[in-house]
Amino acid sequence: MRLLVGCLLVLAAPVWAEAIVVQSTTSTRNSGLYDHLLPRFAAQSGVTVHVVAVGTGQAIRNAENCDGDVLLVHAKAAEEAFVAAGGGLFRRDLMYNDFVIVGPEADPAGVSGTTDAGAALAKISGLETLFASRGDDSGTHKKERALWRMAGVDPDGASGSWYRETGSGMGATLNTGIGMGAYVLTDRATWIAFGNKGDYRVLVEGDAALFNQYGVIPVAPARCPNVKADAAMAFVDWLTSEAGQEAIADYRLGGQQLFFPNARP
Repeated sequence: MRLLVGCLLVLAAPVWAEAIVVQSTTSTRNSGLYDHLLPRFAAQSGVTVHVVAVGTGQAIRNAENCDGDVLLVHAKAAEEAFVAAGGGLFRRDLMYNDFVIVGPEADPAGVSGTTDAGAALAKISGLETLFASRGDDSGTHKKERALWRMAGVDPDGASGSWYRETGSGMGATLNTGIGMGAYVLTDRATWIAFGNKGDYRVLVEGDAALFNQYGVIPVAPARCPNVKADAAMAFVDWLTSEAGQEAIADYRLGGQQLFFPNARP
């Protein structure tokens, strides 16, 4: 009888009782989103998810090196290139929020209330007021570089003067920027969760160019034979399912929703 019960328990166990690695971003980790999502997925699937939180560029390189089973980042062109090169099976939209430019209450460049991010950056560069950049090839850094191009400004010549590159994650860059009184581009979720705001506030928001889309990609087993393909696909399917999308929408801090699900059925 004990043997029979033991067999039944084994049969009732989740199909993917194992662990996977998700290469992802500091913004999703800093926001607390994974602490909200992963216990729910584990309870349903039995899969433990380990998150490596780095900049998007590094996350993609890690996945290219077969150091992960799933990629969850926010730089769509780079994600699509990763899939086109055979690194991922497919890419799905997952959720979105937006970027904002934060700065001190004194607002030395006078950009408060500006809804044109390019115009705001042009004023910051024109007055040579301090700007702290992540400078790390992250999704946020890629967006920042695109916004500078929109503004018709190449900040590289000012590196080390008014343009400061931290080479750090979002939270560390915010701390550095606030410490020196610099403007900073950040995703809104990290800003909401950030606990060291001082006299800083959101000064520039509402530009369509500040849209921040996240995508999810299962790493291709053909490229990386070590990939735990079934468990990875279970995680991707759950995130983009009604249950996963509801879990993303339910995550709030201080009554504010941080991410907005938009996976297609």
